[in-house]
Amino acid sequence: MTRSQHLRVWQREAFEQYQRAQPRDFLTVATPGAGKTTFALTIAADLLARGIVERIVIVTPTDHLKTQWALAASGIGIMLDPALAGSGVLGRDFQGFAVTYAGLAVNPNAYRARVEHRATLVILDEVHHAADALTWGDAVQESCEPAVRRLALTGTPFRSDDNPIPFVRYAAQTDGTMTSVADFSYGYGHALKDRVVRPVFFMAYSGQMHWRTRAGDEVAARLGEPLDRAATAQALRTALDPNGSWIPEVLTAAHTRLMEVRRDVPDAGGLVIASDQDTARQYAAVLADITGSTPTVVLSDESGASSRIADFSAGMTPWMVAVRMVSEGVDIPRLSVGVYATTTATPLYFAQAVGRFVRARRKGETASIFVPSVPALLALASDLEALRDHVIGRPVSDEGDLFAAEDELLAKANEEPGSADQLGEYRALGSDASFDRMVYDGGEFGYDSMSDDDGELDFLGIPGLLDHDQVAELLRASRAKRARAKGASARPDADVAFEKRSELRRELHALVGAWHHRTGAPHGVTHNRLRQHCGGPAAAQASSAQLQERIDAIRAWALKASG
Repeated sequence: MTRSQHLRVWQREAFEQYQRAQPRDFLTVATPGAGKTTFALTIAADLLARGIVERIVIVTPTDHLKTQWALAASGIGIMLDPALAGSGVLGRDFQGFAVTYAGLAVNPNAYRARVEHRATLVILDEVHHAADALTWGDAVQESCEPAVRRLALTGTPFRSDDNPIPFVRYAAQTDGTMTSVADFSYGYGHALKDRVVRPVFFMAYSGQMHWRTRAGDEVAARLGEPLDRAATAQALRTALDPNGSWIPEVLTAAHTRLMEVRRDVPDAGGLVIASDQDTARQYAAVLADITGSTPTVVLSDESGASSRIADFSAGMTPWMVAVRMVSEGVDIPRLSVGVYATTTATPLYFAQAVGRFVRARRKGETASIFVPSVPALLALASDLEALRDHVIGRPVSDEGDLFAAEDELLAKANEEPGSADQLGEYRALGSDASFDRMVYDGGEFGYDSMSDDDGELDFLGIPGLLDHDQVAELLRASRAKRARAKGASARPDADVAFEKRSELRRELHALVGAWHHRTGAPHGVTHNRLRQHCGGPAAAQASSAQLQERIDAIRAWALKASG
């Protein structure tokens, strides 16, 4: 017996298409948060009920997802063992089991024997992972080939490599490439219109960056301004340095946003996605200082990572910091605010990360994701609704790796005798953060296009008040109104005031950097100390008078330390 009567519209359409075709292989591409698990388990329950299959095998990217699938399956009466080893014995109470792609690769012949022994449906969750390594792809091909039915699921089939995904059909294109062919597709744009997923606001933050290159040169540049690839990578690395001011200021803004959301959604949570484990721990320490509470930290190589995710998902803790453990597949519906503090900018990883925030629980919910204002990320945010397929046979580029150019130059220089000593080490010297623009519904809304009417902007993102189309219309109307007002009242002295404020911020930034070199105090700590001493908001929002007061204060500290 199936539960098709409880399916969403897209799930019912896909289920009916599957029923008509009764294919051996079926690829479903559905945006994260759309409900792929429910759809797949409905297929499984139907095939079991009709006697077409006797066993269900779920293949997942992570151990955590094995348990998640087993729990979901038990809800409709299918008992799966999420802990079965390759040589273990499946208990009589179980109708199948779950295994990871890595586990499958350990002993593919043993799993092939299991699949051959009983008529089996294999569900390949996030099937693009089967192409992560040649051994994984070979193992999936070998072990799952005898299956009576294979159901492949993914929210992000596109990859940057040339490895074909097992059991996926590819169609020849006129340019000589091969493109994956989905049997059923349900994109983010469609899901947004159906209110199956939340709309996402991307809050892009820029700021002044200051760093020393490996060649020993000191560089100052604004994050997001036109730079060559290596300089863009270094500017981003400087922004993400936990000892600078960019991270504390952006985390403060994100926490403020989360607290506003929690006024209406008390269990709303936030997630910071870090590049590596060391910075994840440091971000957690910064968040603890800002919020007064210890965030959940999830690191993939530490025991208990899956249980910490489960505890966070079911709890009320405001923040989680993680590297890759929650980049894909993990279901934490209460996530509402995110900080994308990683250097990875591939379309695949970005879409997986954003997918953690889009699951809707009630009408009118939105998600806010804070991102560095760099072209690669802003382009991905603007193209969120674009449907992509996996293309093989074209040149593979490293456009998503913002550090590729810098690392390439370093590797080349190291080939020359004595060059490594001359290069020295890259070092972030300081940063600050300022709001740059908001990306929503494929459009960009800069600070100057946002409404001055607090009552108007308060509607943005408050659960239950405005839907996707209304928010977009409000933003566009605000932009048009601001443009008209700006054209009618532009004054030369406004530019002078803006320039003065920018000069004061640069001066304060330089003084904080000098204080860091003198005392070792992190930039963010010094900025927070100045705010406590002088009052007022973060430097990005401070007035000229407030900035001057902080400059005078830090100069007084320096004189006192010298005396």
